[in-house]
Amino acid sequence: MANDGPVEHGYPHLETVRAAITALYRRLSYDTVQTFATSVVPADVAFCDTDDLYLGAQRVARELVRHFRLPDARLIVSFREMRHAANVELAAGPEYFVELNDRFRAHRRDIGAALAHEVTHVYLHRLDLSFPGVRDNEVLTDTVTTYLGAGWLLLDAFREDGASSQKLGYLTPEEFGYVLAKRALVFGEDPSVWFTSAQAYTAYVKGRELARRDGQEPPLTAAGWAGRRRYARDRRHAPADPPAPGVRYAFSPDGGGRLRVSFPCPTCHQRIRVPVRGRVRARCALCRSVLECDT
Repeated sequence: MANDGPVEHGYPHLETVRAAITALYRRLSYDTVQTFATSVVPADVAFCDTDDLYLGAQRVARELVRHFRLPDARLIVSFREMRHAANVELAAGPEYFVELNDRFRAHRRDIGAALAHEVTHVYLHRLDLSFPGVRDNEVLTDTVTTYLGAGWLLLDAFREDGASSQKLGYLTPEEFGYVLAKRALVFGEDPSVWFTSAQAYTAYVKGRELARRDGQEPPLTAAGWAGRRRYARDRRHAPADPPAPGVRYAFSPDGGGRLRVSFPCPTCHQRIRVPVRGRVRARCALCRSVLECDT
C-alpha cells in the first residue's frame, strides 16, 4: 500500500500480467471465465461513514465471496496497525481470518478494494493456482481480481496529488487499467462509469491504449502500416535472423521445412502457431478468439 509515498507508474510487471491471464484461462477454462461477465457493482460494496465498521466490513466481504462463488467460505474481518493494506490467513477453511490496516477505519470507502484482493487470495488458494515468488504471486492475485470483475475497486482506490497519494495492490495504476481494458474487450463492459477517482480514469485510458495495441500487432490484419512493413522484412530473413527486441512474433520451420509464425493471442496471450501463406483465420483453442491474420 502506497500511503503518501511515491507511486510507481508504467508497465514493469506487464509480462507477468500477461502470463497471469493465460494461467487463469488454463486453470478455469473459457466457459468458467464467461460466468464472470458481470463485475461487482458499486452499490453492492458501498460503505457509508455512518455504517457500523465491523458489520459493514462483513457485509462487503460476503458480497465479494458471493461474486467469486465461494458459498461455503466465511471471512472474519478485523483491523490492526500493519504495514500492508491487508492480510489473509490461508488455512483449510471454511473460515478465513482477514486483517485490514487500521487506516481503513477512517477510509471506509476503500475497504471493498482491500477485501477484493484478499478474497481473490482465497479463491486462488482453493484453485491451487499460484506463481513462484511473493511478488509474482501478488501480481497474479491483482490480475485475477481485476479480470474477474472486482479489480476496478483497487484502481479506484488510487488517488494522487501534489501533497498526498494512495494506491492499493501490486500492479501500477496503468497495469490495472490494462487488465480492466482486456476484460472490457471480452465482455463489452465500460468500467470507467464507476470511477470516483480522476487519476484512476486517466490510468484506465492509458492502459486501454496498450490493450488495444495488442490486437494491432502483426500478423493480425489490424496491424498498422509500419508493423506490416517490419513483419514483411522479418519474414524475408526468417528463420535465419532472430526477431528484433520487442517483436512478439517468431518464425520457425515445421517438420516439412515450411515456414510458420507464432504469436500471442491478443485476448489470452497463449501463443498461436500458423503457416506462413497469406490470409489465415486462426482460432485460439484456449479463449476461443477468432483472429484474422495476414501471414
